[in-house]
Amino acid sequence: MPQTPHTERHFTGSETLRDIVIGMSDGLTVPFALAAGLSGAVNSTQIVVTAGLAEIAAGSIAMGLGGYLAAKTDAEVAEVIEVFKAYGVTEEDSRPLVDALRERPQSWVDFMMRYELGLEKPDPKRALRSALTIAGAYIAGGFIPLSPYILLPAASNALAVSVVVTLLALAVFGYVKGHFTGAAPLRSAAQTVLIGGVAAGAAFLIARLIS
Repeated sequence: MPQTPHTERHFTGSETLRDIVIGMSDGLTVPFALAAGLSGAVNSTQIVVTAGLAEIAAGSIAMGLGGYLAAKTDAEVAEVIEVFKAYGVTEEDSRPLVDALRERPQSWVDFMMRYELGLEKPDPKRALRSALTIAGAYIAGGFIPLSPYILLPAASNALAVSVVVTLLALAVFGYVKGHFTGAAPLRSAAQTVLIGGVAAGAAFLIARLIS
C-alpha cells in the first residue's frame, strides 16, 4: 500500500525570531479578545485600558517565565543529545531515547549527573534572553489592540478602530509566521486572522449577552 510521505515543518528563523513569534502570537490575540469582550459589557475606555494593561503585565510575565523554562529544557536536551552523538548515535535516532528519559524525571537527572560532565555548556544567558524577548513581544503585540482605547474617548469608536488595526496586524503577523514555518503565507495569514477574529467576536457576544 502506498504511503503518504510525511513532511515535518520546522521554524527556519533564528531562536530570537522564534521567541518573537511566540510572544507576539498571544500578545495580539489575548488582549484583543479581552478588550472586545469588555467593550461588549461596558462603555468605558478607562476600564478597558486598566484591564488591558493588567492583562498585558500578567500575560507577559507568564509567557516570559514559560519561555525561560522552555529554553532551560532545550539546553538540557541539547546536552544529552551531544552525549549520544559522542557514542555515534545520530540526533534523529537519539530523540526517542531523550523523550523517554524526560518522562522519567529521576532517570533524567541521574543520566545528566553521570554523563553530562565534560560537555561544553550552552550559553547561560540564552534562557534569560528568551524570557525577555517573549515578554517584550507579548507587550508590543498587546498594545496594538489596546492603543485605540488609550487614544479615543468613546469605547464604541475605539472598538471599531481596534478591530481594523488588530486584524491587519494579525494578517501581517500570520503571513510572516507562515514564511518561517514553511506553511503557505497567505493561508497562515487567513488562519491567524480567523482565530483572532473568532476569539474577539466570541468574547464580545458573551459579554453583551450577560451584561
